[in-house]
Amino acid sequence: QAQLVESGGGLVQPGGSLRLSCAASGIISSISTMAWFRQAPGKQREFLARIVSNGSTNYVDSVKGRFTISRDNTKNTVYLQMNSLKPEDTAVYYCNVITSGLPRLSYWGQGTQVTVSS
Repeated sequence: QAQLVESGGGLVQPGGSLRLSCAASGIISSISTMAWFRQAPGKQREFLARIVSNGSTNYVDSVKGRFTISRDNTKNTVYLQMNSLKPEDTAVYYCNVITSGLPRLSYWGQGTQVTVSS
């Protein structure tokens, strides 16, 4: 059974850093894209960053220069290093994985809370 387990969330002061991890297991197909999204209270889930199998990345403008996505293919794990955190970064953060080949399958983690507050 496919499962994504996120970790690393918590409470941090403005300007601080956190590193989120998301480990995928039970996914038979190879993984193409790994991504992070977030959802703040009362808002829609928004895309943050993605990394494809060759290591190419892209980010939403609001996190460029502050967040870095990376992956370890040997561990089927994706990371999100978050620096210079702001109160508006407070949200539940979700990882998403899309498999290679057809049909493409998409999996979501359960979410991890990130709270930026003094």
